[in-house]
Amino acid sequence: MFEVADYIGIIAFSMSGFFVAVRNKLDFLGVLISVFLTAFGGGVLRDVTVHKTPYTFTHTTPVLIMIAVMVFFVLMKLHKKPSIENKPLFIVSDSIGLISFSITGALVGLEQNLNIAGVLALSFVTAVGGGIIRDVIINEVPFVLKTGFYGTIALIIGAILYVLDNYEMVNIYSLSIVFILGVLLRGVAYYKKWYIPML
Repeated sequence: MFEVADYIGIIAFSMSGFFVAVRNKLDFLGVLISVFLTAFGGGVLRDVTVHKTPYTFTHTTPVLIMIAVMVFFVLMKLHKKPSIENKPLFIVSDSIGLISFSITGALVGLEQNLNIAGVLALSFVTAVGGGIIRDVIINEVPFVLKTGFYGTIALIIGAILYVLDNYEMVNIYSLSIVFILGVLLRGVAYYKKWYIPML
């Protein structure tokens, strides 16, 4: 289930990277870099942090999915049509990706026996690290820093899994519940326009 969710997340984040690149009028190489960073940057940072070879560099399927998304968008000329970034289907798939990557990052932290700070960091970096790098490269304020309840959800997921792990309650059932509730929370936060107050 989580592998499928990861693939959906890769598709959603590839879409996001594609539209951000097109909106900023990047050339083909710029689009490719934007899509790659958005879809895989967080996972690469996570794996390097815990001294593992990045998953993306040892498995072909994720990269093939990213390329397929780009080819599909170009062939359908979607880059010349109004953005779908705010459409319900994109929001749902993006939410699935966010929660899936948050869970993945937290689980890697727990496998490495990290403390709560480490688990939260890996959960956050896996979910939004790629988008932050992308935005910095194209000279934008990172998206996650402007929409408070996006990155915050990754931290909430990490904290929940850390607590569950302390009580030895991390299993497929608890993960499924966290996953579903996380997606619902992201959806409600988006449509209710929840945000963290600015200073």
